[in-house]
Amino acid sequence: MVSNQRGHAAETVAAPVKNYMTPTGYTRLKSELLNLLDVERPEVVQVVSWAAKNGDRSENGDYLYGKRRLREIDRRVRYLTKALENAQVIDPATQQHVDQIFFGATVTFWREATQVEETISIVGKDEIDSARGWVSWNSPIARAMLKAREGDEVRLNTPAGTDILEIVEVKYVAIE
Repeated sequence: MVSNQRGHAAETVAAPVKNYMTPTGYTRLKSELLNLLDVERPEVVQVVSWAAKNGDRSENGDYLYGKRRLREIDRRVRYLTKALENAQVIDPATQQHVDQIFFGATVTFWREATQVEETISIVGKDEIDSARGWVSWNSPIARAMLKAREGDEVRLNTPAGTDILEIVEVKYVAIE
């Protein structure tokens, strides 16, 4: 609490956290939100309404499951709404950083511990896909690499110890 000029307590409101994401990620989240609002929720409301008319709700599976599903949908709608409100959409294909690592970079690096070359793309927290090598911009590996350039070595602290990563290539391409 912070006091204002008259000595009364005033609440401080935290600034919303930026939610970096690619245009593809933004479109995917917006589509999910619209589908929940326009298709799934109305269908579940209809089932719950029908089930409520069938009498005893305490043993009515359709009613109980429907109410639980509505809570899940509403929770996801709140999350998606907030994520989209705080979204800062950045198209990696239009970035001008060339060889320095920031959000949207696709980075090829040599991992000293395993002697293997790997490639990752740095995306938003709602776009993570480990099978495609997409990691969140605030993941430990992305944070270790931020602002590094081709040819740099960065240290990544892992539970197994410190790993050395040599940045081989940095490029900015559309992430689809």
